[in-house]
Amino acid sequence: MSHRIFIAINLPEDIKKQLSLYQAKWPELPCRWTRKENLHITLVFLGYVKDEELPEILKTAKTATTRNKPFLINLNKICYGPTDKKPPRMVWAEGEKSQELGNLQIGLEKAVLESFTSYPRLNFKETLAGGSGRAYAPHINLGRLKIWEFKAIEPEERPEISEEISLSFEVNSIEIMESRLKPKGPDYFVLESLLLGKK
Repeated sequence: MSHRIFIAINLPEDIKKQLSLYQAKWPELPCRWTRKENLHITLVFLGYVKDEELPEILKTAKTATTRNKPFLINLNKICYGPTDKKPPRMVWAEGEKSQELGNLQIGLEKAVLESFTSYPRLNFKETLAGGSGRAYAPHINLGRLKIWEFKAIEPEERPEISEEISLSFEVNSIEIMESRLKPKGPDYFVLESLLLGKK
C-alpha cells in the first residue's frame, strides 16, 4: 500500500486561528480556502511512498532534525502568491527569511535524496551541490484561487490583498504527514512528530 507523504511544520493552534480569521475578509474572492486544521508549512513533499519505505523515511528525517535547534518564525504579510505567477494561484501568509528554516529544509532534502535516490520527483539540484541552506522565506497557503473565475473578474475589480501582519511562533518539531485526498479536500494525519535537536 502507498501513502501520500510530506514533511511539514504544523502551526500552533492560536496561529491557525488568527490566520483563519483573515480568510473571511474577502468573501467575494473565488477561492477554495484551506481548512484551519490543515494550515502548515511544507518542507519536503515526497509523494506516494510504500509501506516498507516509511520506517526508513522516519529514521532519515529524525537524523536530520537532530542537527537543528528550535527557532522562531515571524509571519509578516498576507498576499497573493506566488509573486512570479500571473495571475496568482494562491492567497498565502508570508514570513521573514530565516537561515534556520533554510538549513532545516536543505538538511531534510539532502537526507531524503541520499536515502531515496529512486524518487525522480525529488530533483533538488541545488541540494546536491552541497553547502548550507539559503535563508528561506516561509509561506502558508490560506487558499487556492479558482483560476477561471478569478480571470473572469476585471483586474481593477479584483480584491487587493496586501495585509501586514505580525505573528510569531517557535518551531521545536517537524511532522511526517500523510495526506488522504477526499472530495471535500485533503485530510492530513501526523505519522510521527520529531523534536528538533533531540537524539
